[in-house]
Amino acid sequence: MIRSVTSSTSSRGIAAIVGVGPNLGRSIARKFALQGYTVAILARDLGRLSRFADEIARETKVQVYAIPIDCSEAQSVRDAFEGVLSLGFVEVLVYNAYQPIPWQYGGPSSFTDIRHDSFQKSLAVSSVGAFHCAQQVLPGMVERGRGTILFTGCAASLSGVAGFSELCCGKFALRGLSQCLAKEFHPLGVHIAHVIIDGIIGSSRYFINYFRIIQEKQSLNYDAL
Repeated sequence: MIRSVTSSTSSRGIAAIVGVGPNLGRSIARKFALQGYTVAILARDLGRLSRFADEIARETKVQVYAIPIDCSEAQSVRDAFEGVLSLGFVEVLVYNAYQPIPWQYGGPSSFTDIRHDSFQKSLAVSSVGAFHCAQQVLPGMVERGRGTILFTGCAASLSGVAGFSELCCGKFALRGLSQCLAKEFHPLGVHIAHVIIDGIIGSSRYFINYFRIIQEKQSLNYDAL
């Protein structure tokens, strides 16, 4: 666990953001830091994550912790959240992780060409990882009678798309998990929501052109979400 030290200590609890890359995840972490939360950012690439933590801490003057995690591995999730929970009460968990899959680099995948290990990895990161992360923070939230868990979804959470089986199946499962948890834990004071971002984040030329053809979507600005 790497801490970016600042002069300010938050009294608002911990916001844990899982799946922090250069776009939406980093922007979400910055938003919570600006609201005065101590922020833990989690992803696989600790080097890049540490740079994000330094950047956000300098900008917001709050403590930001960079913690490595592999959401497809239960032990990695447990180890990561041992560090997160040592910081204090997790007030907010945002699960924004997904597994980059081959069609991102060459177009949609023919179903018969998808490898079993690739499909399984995508499911593990999109949905099973969310299950493990939620299990780490829910006991503390229930004990205190408050807390928020947000899962990020996309158009693939609602409708299957030819060539996108890996993404759609994982996102469908995540939506089901979020609905089950919301109904179980809302009476206990914990707010759980599945937030669908129905568009393309960033400026990938391939994605923008592809989805303009099949769905007529527009590129979204991650800081505006």
